Amino acid sequence: MGKRPPALEERLVKALEMIAPGKLLRDAIDNIVRARTGALLVFADEDELRPMISGGIDIDVKLAPMILYELAKMDGAILLDRTGAHILHANVQLMPDASIESQETGTRHRTAERVAKQIDELAISISAARDVVTVYLGDIRYIMDPIRTILDKADQALRTLEKFKSRLIQVSTSLSSLEFQEAATLFDVLSVLQRSEMMLIIVQEIERYIIELGTEGRLVQLQLGELMVNVRQDRNAVLADYLPDNSPARLDEARRALSDLHHDELLSLGRIGEIMGYAPEINALEKHVHPRGYRILGKIPRLNERTIEAVVHRFGNLQAIVDASLEELAAVDGVGTVRGREIKDGLVRLRELNLLERYG
Repeated sequence: MGKRPPALEERLVKALEMIAPGKLLRDAIDNIVRARTGALLVFADEDELRPMISGGIDIDVKLAPMILYELAKMDGAILLDRTGAHILHANVQLMPDASIESQETGTRHRTAERVAKQIDELAISISAARDVVTVYLGDIRYIMDPIRTILDKADQALRTLEKFKSRLIQVSTSLSSLEFQEAATLFDVLSVLQRSEMMLIIVQEIERYIIELGTEGRLVQLQLGELMVNVRQDRNAVLADYLPDNSPARLDEARRALSDLHHDELLSLGRIGEIMGYAPEINALEKHVHPRGYRILGKIPRLNERTIEAVVHRFGNLQAIVDASLEELAAVDGVGTVRGREIKDGLVRLRELNLLERYG
């Protein structure tokens, strides 16, 4: 198995947002694709491009989709400013450094790739024959799929994410009930982290689709938001509960390390355990662990992070918090009698709910 999909570079994200559906540039690109005229669009300052420009027509007009579409009927490249808000020149012959390596075979695509590499800016090549739109940004080459194809991929990814969410709920509920019984093992903890990270891999794919879909991706974004409610927060709370050293720096380090795991490493609970700071020879099924209480307290309504931190700091672990009297809870800085009662009642409800969901 290979690596998890890499996060898109920030500059590429901005470029894709600039040409996403709902934007003027995308209207022009769609018209050019439908007309099969092809086009080469370059987004850069004139000073950067001047050494490689030959001929062309000075335009300097505000971007309008129909103007860009008509200009694309000419053979040369179209130059726009970096933001794509103004068309600067049309029908330009570009002569980038021929020694720059290019794997493209078509003249238009080869020129676009070399220009993008030479000036480290955005160039878009639209094929006349194959309806292919290729984005070049420095050394990055990115082929855009048709909207229908992206929607189909996003729908499939959402269905997969929904299945993973169902499994995450199962292992999370199991962990919660075991925590209240003081019977949680390292295996239970690692299973929750594994499922959370698997979901986040799929989320990266869907977020890329949303960027490319622009206004067409609103429904996908709503569905993603619904499925991901509290997933990241719970993952972070699990780390705060079970990392031997849960200092802010160590928490950040663990989150980054989990995000960088390859697919095959993510399948290994032992590797996840190593990231958390547990020795590889430990038997996760037999290693009993005790939560500090961040995750369970985070499920009680109206408890803010400051209050949760104060309660955990005062009692040290979940069982001590459960066993604490109302007076002891109320004495914690920032809690008081009303909130202390909410914590006591909330813990009772969560314990009953999780036991019911696990054992029916």
